[in-house]
Amino acid sequence: MRDVHALVTQWMHSAGMTVRVDAAGNLRGVYRSGRPTQARRLVIGSHLDTVPNAGAFDGILGVMLAVALVEQLEGRSYPYAIEAVGFSEEEGVRFNAPFIGSRAFIGSLDAALLDRRDANGESVRDAIRQYGLDVDHLDSATAAPESAGFLEFHIEQGPVLDSLNLPLAVVDAITGLTRCEVVFEGEANHAGTTPMAGRRDALAAAAEWIVQVERLARETPQLVATVGRVIAEPGASNVIPGRCRATLDLRHRDDTQRHESFKVLANLAHTIGMTRGVRVSIEPKLNQESMPMDASMTAGLTAAMEKCGYPVHRMASGAGHDAMIVASRMPVAMLFVRSPRGISHHPDETVRVDDVAAALRVGAAYLEAFANA
Repeated sequence: MRDVHALVTQWMHSAGMTVRVDAAGNLRGVYRSGRPTQARRLVIGSHLDTVPNAGAFDGILGVMLAVALVEQLEGRSYPYAIEAVGFSEEEGVRFNAPFIGSRAFIGSLDAALLDRRDANGESVRDAIRQYGLDVDHLDSATAAPESAGFLEFHIEQGPVLDSLNLPLAVVDAITGLTRCEVVFEGEANHAGTTPMAGRRDALAAAAEWIVQVERLARETPQLVATVGRVIAEPGASNVIPGRCRATLDLRHRDDTQRHESFKVLANLAHTIGMTRGVRVSIEPKLNQESMPMDASMTAGLTAAMEKCGYPVHRMASGAGHDAMIVASRMPVAMLFVRSPRGISHHPDETVRVDDVAAALRVGAAYLEAFANA
């Protein structure tokens, strides 16, 4: 990340920005073009971190587009300042806590999150200090009070635009998310000597529930549900699993539908457990409410697409983004760029050059419109 900061800082400087790394590790470049310090400010950006074995565009493309838009101005003056930001720790890989940088940006990085520890026992607080930043001055990482809006460019990370043969889409909402861990507690016993009728197999109970998770998601429009990790213990081939932990990732743009679906799945887990003599417990991990984009900024982004001659497609984002965090502090808008074959979080993740050029054209048109917004 130090190498990333050094390289992107060079590009920001070349584009005419003043640059700093704030106390949460966010890289921030401000372009004022002669405007006073307190001039209205448009923030454009995304995140610089990624996941293991990932591609080159998730998050990072949005930061590069922010820099490129400022670079294209070539010193031109607008009646507002532009801030390009590269957020830290959006993915939440190290600490299993996403949006650390953007949470600091809106001032919601609390003590509980700072004390959260990684697999080596190091806390977020420790990591900030080890990077050479001052964790006692996180207030310096908050958004400037004159910030009037946040625009995020991001690859779609899904197949919709590719299937429609469209380069771009205006995001009108980010879906809500429920994450939890469901633990099935049965009884470990010998695989050869325990009759089938007397078993309390935790993995079998989890498997029956997982099939019901898939069934409900298939039958409920726009609901997506994923059991992404299953751990059976003790994990020996000749031992009946006595304990099984399964994760649940549940998403829907309608929070009421999401909460109702979660209740249904929780009840199913307990019913299956009772039938099989297996105790079930559910540990909540994350509850992220659905977040609509700002109507005015979204309308401006739509108008920019129309002005540039691109067909307008509006859609919800099934993935979480920094924009949903920043939305509690200021108006936000998002523009999706097509992901060929819908591949993301994978080395084959890519973009089309023409689509990136289209995003730059729409972004430039939006900068013009924002002057009068």
